[in-house]
Amino acid sequence: MVTTGWASLRVMVADDNAHMRGILVAMLKSIEVTGVYEAKDGRDAFEALQRWPADIAIVDFNMEPVDGVAFTRMVRGDPASANPYLPIIMLTGHSEEHRVESARDAGVHEFLVKPLNVAGLVARLNSVVYRQRPFIRCPTYFGPDRRRQASPHHSGPWRREGDKPPVR
Repeated sequence: MVTTGWASLRVMVADDNAHMRGILVAMLKSIEVTGVYEAKDGRDAFEALQRWPADIAIVDFNMEPVDGVAFTRMVRGDPASANPYLPIIMLTGHSEEHRVESARDAGVHEFLVKPLNVAGLVARLNSVVYRQRPFIRCPTYFGPDRRRQASPHHSGPWRREGDKPPVR
């Protein structure tokens, strides 16, 4: 048996489809994650975080009445949030660019596209556990740094090819 070292992880799984939650929980247990809390939607998950401190949340994009993007915004910005730095993995069957951007702009760490497989789940867990990105706070965003890597050609606040320093 391969030991992952993830037995102590506490993972919140939020999906309004009980069957999908069951699949995800079974996958987590297959890699030795035993601390799992299941929530039926984003509101249930957010409320549960007040009494069950998760290390990671895996949330579905489409849920009613509170979807994964709204959940992420609540975790990042609501004063009642138990942990605004919670790593969040967005789960979806739709990987269109506008959905990925919406999730990223809300403060999601990773995106996991259905159909699920253990390798994809492990890759996302490895990313949020072993390759943590610093958090950024600015007037329009709070969440993990959206840049996956720093360019050696740009430093300081102007780190993109088209950035220009302010005119003084």
